[in-house]
Amino acid sequence: MGKHIRIVVIDDEALSRDELIHLLKRYKDIHIAAEADSGEKGLEKIITEEPDVIFVDIEMGDMSGLELVSAIQKIKKPPLVIFATAYPDYAAKAFRYQALDYLLKPFDEEQLEDTMERIHQELTKKTLTPTFKEPTIGKLAVEDEGKIVYLIPEEIIYFYREERETIVCTKDKSYRMKTSLKELEQKLVSFSFFRTHKSYFVNLNSVKELIPWFNGAYQIKLFGSTEEIPVSRNYVKALREHLEL
Repeated sequence: MGKHIRIVVIDDEALSRDELIHLLKRYKDIHIAAEADSGEKGLEKIITEEPDVIFVDIEMGDMSGLELVSAIQKIKKPPLVIFATAYPDYAAKAFRYQALDYLLKPFDEEQLEDTMERIHQELTKKTLTPTFKEPTIGKLAVEDEGKIVYLIPEEIIYFYREERETIVCTKDKSYRMKTSLKELEQKLVSFSFFRTHKSYFVNLNSVKELIPWFNGAYQIKLFGSTEEIPVSRNYVKALREHLEL
């Protein structure tokens, strides 16, 4: 994205607030627009700062995080909501409030990284202006034994990252390339591919089954492949929204 992502952190526990802000500041495109130690003050900061994203605790003294999120739905451009809490029991209710994600304390850096990736994806979608596109006929070029092979994107089942290479998997063969998954996301934006994990990028038309795994994560089975592909818990909700009628 071309600009900084403005964030407001709302938590009545100072240590938790400080820890989360410290972790967020590691990301170069993040700007902490404000912080608040209560729901009411948080609401004021949201109105004055107009952040892109809020990280909000659920259990707070005066106004709970759920009450706060309910209140901001009435404003013209509500921010993306990430609940950050010590209580896992609120997860189902939180997503009914259209939260983008749900982080548990103490914060796990890998889970936060997944959350940041989802934030980037969501904000990028919001900035794209819908326009009519001619049908895409481009093919993906890969090298194979000194030759350049052109793959039709619809025939690719999935991609995964292995050390410094990306593996392209079709029904019949696998290919290696240097292109990162992030670059592939941009190249294949007009095709039915979806990031299920930081290391996996899947053709949604190949998805056969979604199988519960552990700790809120899933695995998927794909037509044309015997591999079971991991789905990080942070991607499950968005994956189902893309797949299901």
